[in-house]
Amino acid sequence: MRDLRISVMDHCNFRCPYCMPETTYHEQYRFLDPQERLSFDEIERVARIAAGLGVTKLRLTGGEPLLRPGLPGLVTRLTHIPGIEDIALTTNGVLLPRHAADLRAAGLSRVTISLDSLDPVRFARMSGGRAKLDQVLDGIASATAQDFPGGVKINTVLQRSVNEADALSLVRHFRHTGIVLRFIEYMDVGNRNGWMLDDVVPSRELHDRIAALWPLEPLSPNHRGEVARRYRFLDGAGEIGFVSAVTAPFCGDCSRARLSSDGRFYTCLFATTGTDLRAVLRADAPPEVTESRLHALLSGVWRNRTDRYSEERASPPPHGHREKVEMHYIGG
Repeated sequence: MRDLRISVMDHCNFRCPYCMPETTYHEQYRFLDPQERLSFDEIERVARIAAGLGVTKLRLTGGEPLLRPGLPGLVTRLTHIPGIEDIALTTNGVLLPRHAADLRAAGLSRVTISLDSLDPVRFARMSGGRAKLDQVLDGIASATAQDFPGGVKINTVLQRSVNEADALSLVRHFRHTGIVLRFIEYMDVGNRNGWMLDDVVPSRELHDRIAALWPLEPLSPNHRGEVARRYRFLDGAGEIGFVSAVTAPFCGDCSRARLSSDGRFYTCLFATTGTDLRAVLRADAPPEVTESRLHALLSGVWRNRTDRYSEERASPPPHGHREKVEMHYIGG
């Protein structure tokens, strides 16, 4: 366990069909009440235990994490945890113009922004009609202007015959900008996106299309378990990456754990159940007892994990197509 992804907010200001479709997450949908979410104190306590077990990287996710009030304050707290070397944020980018400077001052290392199309009409449809493309582009510009130490990345999920045609325009747009574009294979995260294998654009196919226009050269991984296969453009225009969880699963090297906004600990993006840490955090026990219990829970659950859903996806039930935790709840 080297990477802990922390969902600080279970709802979002977008309604992307592959994550939070409007038909399910409508105006009457009940999200968590503030008291049901972990407080910043509780998140910090879990992160300290995780760091003691070897975690060096933290990623703040959602839902949309920038909907959580006071997020830079949490970043400041997390930067002071011994052993934490890197704190990243995944966001849809719309709120970054308000918060990028404060996040940079708080010590945030990196920003990843989700962007699935540069076509305004297609973007509006894919965000559930909740935002305009220019708002995200302004967010990207705001993040870039802050010169985060780990830079800015763009995550794009391509779906066959939905936004597949946007791939090359995205590459063309972000070449020579210093921003790293990463294409993520469309996955069956959660239970509501109607996923089918035929909707996946395999990374190898996409790589070949891009390389035919702009030749690529593979880069060595930065570390074992790195999820993206990285390439550089031979003309010096920067770097691009591919995350191929469907066609080339990497379960055996996975070092990422996840903490939901209501305090459940998960060992896989495709998990069915999580371990309740909130009950331990809020039990009437001395601090040293709570820390001991948390340490034992995190260590025991991680060491005994058996998750390998991406490798089992093609298997018949009970492995393939099982009920899974929703992505807005656990983070990407």
